[in-house]
Amino acid sequence: MNEITRQSWVEAEPDVLKRERAAMTELAPSMEWREDLRLFRRPAVGWRGYAPDWGGKRAKPDGVDELLDGRRLELEVRYPEAFPIVPPSLAPLGLDIPPEAHGLTQWHVLPDGSLCLVRDADDWQPNETAAELVCKASGWFIEFLLMQGGHIERMTERGILIDTQLDELIASLR
Repeated sequence: MNEITRQSWVEAEPDVLKRERAAMTELAPSMEWREDLRLFRRPAVGWRGYAPDWGGKRAKPDGVDELLDGRRLELEVRYPEAFPIVPPSLAPLGLDIPPEAHGLTQWHVLPDGSLCLVRDADDWQPNETAAELVCKASGWFIEFLLMQGGHIERMTERGILIDTQLDELIASLR
């Protein structure tokens, strides 16, 4: 039986890798490239580091800095073999996410503990980057802190980077 030689997306898509590195350098410069990660028990490449405090294009709501109080979201970004067709997996590191929250939509946490940042299949396009998801994760972290503090019972559907419904609450916590 012949052994199939696997080629990683990094080897097959050097232009995609170049795009990924440029986007991460611009949007989340605290992330570091790693070649020693694992995804689904297989070797994987990706990033490890801190998401930006605010990854939104809209102005940061008043009170976000006080809510964060110097805390930052550390992530591990792992690319699946089918990238860029399939989005990367983002796993928060060092957070106390209640085990019962895994798989619940109000927390946006998948059963494996990674973040659910892509709601529908159409929400991810192969021309998007992991850096864009890291920015979304920064918004998830703000909502996580609100959930953890008992200020909200569920995270927003579209995320705080777009949705303004939590702005007044955050400002009132100052």
